[in-house]
Amino acid sequence: MIDRMQGKISLVTGATNGIGKITAMALAKQGATVVIIGRNAQKTQETQEEIRRESGNAQIDYIVADLSSMAQVRTAAQTFRSKYKQLHVLVNNAGALFNERQVSADGYEMTFALNHLNYFLLTHELLDLLIASGSASQKARVVNVSSLAHTGGKIDFDDLNSSKRYRGFGAYAQSKLANILFSNELARRMQQANAPVTSNALHPGFVATGFGQGNSGILTFIFKIIRPFAISPEKGAETSIYLASSPEVEGVTGQYFADKKAAKPAAQATDLATAQRLWQVSEQMTQ
Repeated sequence: MIDRMQGKISLVTGATNGIGKITAMALAKQGATVVIIGRNAQKTQETQEEIRRESGNAQIDYIVADLSSMAQVRTAAQTFRSKYKQLHVLVNNAGALFNERQVSADGYEMTFALNHLNYFLLTHELLDLLIASGSASQKARVVNVSSLAHTGGKIDFDDLNSSKRYRGFGAYAQSKLANILFSNELARRMQQANAPVTSNALHPGFVATGFGQGNSGILTFIFKIIRPFAISPEKGAETSIYLASSPEVEGVTGQYFADKKAAKPAAQATDLATAQRLWQVSEQMTQ
């Protein structure tokens, strides 16, 4: 282990496989206390044990929650708060793409619920801990995993639930655009409040993980075609790890990163009016 993250507490969602798991492992190897959130109890516990074993860091904890459910997001936050009084890094990573329209426990379209409302609500439920844990010299960090897919997205305020028309990739692109808009608006609000918290979004690249599997039809076919061109999960996790731990981005906020460098997102991702409206609508949907 190296001690870059010694004394820091990190929370990583969607951490039982892919880039979430690798991000959690890397933070553990840097000495952080790492709490992972996963949906499957057995798999999450096995991941905890694996990270402990491979990192040599015993300070690995886990929470089981289905983050598409707003009640379970709140319960996960309460569970975290009952055990930890600080949070230095929150990595919002959990997400999925659904070929067929599904509905969450709250009646929301599943992609929007899991990929966006989850990020929004979990961050809000833990925001006071993040603010209390940051300082002028070492700010707390919120890292939001988005995607280049956001370039094809549009926030359809008249049909956020995709009930009029559902296209799997279209719903995914909307949710990834929402990630950047949320990330930017959070950064703006934290700066306005002079709060010691940074918020950045990222594109991990097209990663060779289980993402997209479990779907049927054209999406499965497309993933099979492009999978040979995918990067490794280790490569895909590099930017998440960088934003969560590198001193090079201390104080950097409201940015979109790819390949560990600030990049220019699509124009619709930087629209202030859309970001503010999405924030208000998201508050209403998560009340």
